[in-house]
Amino acid sequence: MSLKIYISGKLYDKADAKISVYDHGLLYGDGVFEGIRAYSGRVFRLTKHVERLYESARSIHLEIPISQEAMAKAIVDTVAVNGLDDAYVRAVVTRGSGSLGLDPRKTTDPQIIIIADAISLYPAELYEHGLKIITAGTQRNHPSALNPRIKSLNYLNNIMAKIEGTNAGCLEALMLNHKGEVAECTGDNIFIVRRGELLTPGIDAGILEGITRDAVIELARAAGITVVERSMDRHDIYTADECFLTGTAAEVIPVVECDGRSIGLGKPGPVTLDLLRRFHSLVREEP
Repeated sequence: MSLKIYISGKLYDKADAKISVYDHGLLYGDGVFEGIRAYSGRVFRLTKHVERLYESARSIHLEIPISQEAMAKAIVDTVAVNGLDDAYVRAVVTRGSGSLGLDPRKTTDPQIIIIADAISLYPAELYEHGLKIITAGTQRNHPSALNPRIKSLNYLNNIMAKIEGTNAGCLEALMLNHKGEVAECTGDNIFIVRRGELLTPGIDAGILEGITRDAVIELARAAGITVVERSMDRHDIYTADECFLTGTAAEVIPVVECDGRSIGLGKPGPVTLDLLRRFHSLVREEP
C-alpha cells in the first residue's frame, strides 16, 4: 500500500504528493520543520514538538494557517492512516509559492506537509559497539546570523559538516561554535560523562533545544545523576569517561571515538547504556 502524505488538509499517495516549484521552501529553504517519533502507535512528546514548530515559525515571521491543536491532530491521523506502529514523522511548513525574488510578502498559501514513514538512522550494531565521529571544520551557524534554535528548512550548515564526516568514514560529525566551543553534531545533541556527572553544552553554545535531549536530562536527574549544562571544548570530549548523542531519529547512541582518540575504554559505558535503557522504557510507557 502506498504511503499517504498529508499536504494542507488532504492526503495524497506518495507518488502524487507535490507542491509548487515556486514554493519558497524549495527556492530558499524558507520554512520550518520537526522530526517526531511514534512508538507503539503513540506520538512521543507531540505537544512539545508542535510547540517548537510554532516557535520556529514565529521567529521567522511565518504564520502557520492552522492551530496547534489541528496540527497535532493531523500528525496523529497521518500516522494512523498509514497503519504505522513505530514511525518517524516529518512535519514541514513552507512559506508558500511566490515569485523568484526573496520578498516573503509575495508568497501565498503556506504549505503544511506531514510525512510518516519508517526510519533507521544508524545500524543496530552501532548502538552496541558505539559510533566514531570527527570534528568538522564547518562551524555551527552564528546565533546572530541564523539562530540554531530555529529548526528551519535551510540545513546546509549541517549538511556541509555531514559531508566532512562521511568523507572521513564517520556517520556523524561534531560541530564547534564561533568561539571554538563544542555545540552539537550535525543532527544530534552531545553529552559526556565525567566523574559520574553528565555534562552537555547549554543553549548559549548555539544548539537546538532537543526534545530527546530534554528527555534524557529528565531521566538522568530522576536517576540521581548530576546534570551540568556548560561550555565545553574538544579536550572535554577527548578526556571524557563516556560520550553519547541524542536525537529524535538517533534516540541515544554511544560515541566511542572522536578524532581518532578513544573515549573512555573505547566502548559504550554504563551510564550511557543505563540512560539508553531508561529512554527505551520511557518512549514505550509515556502516554
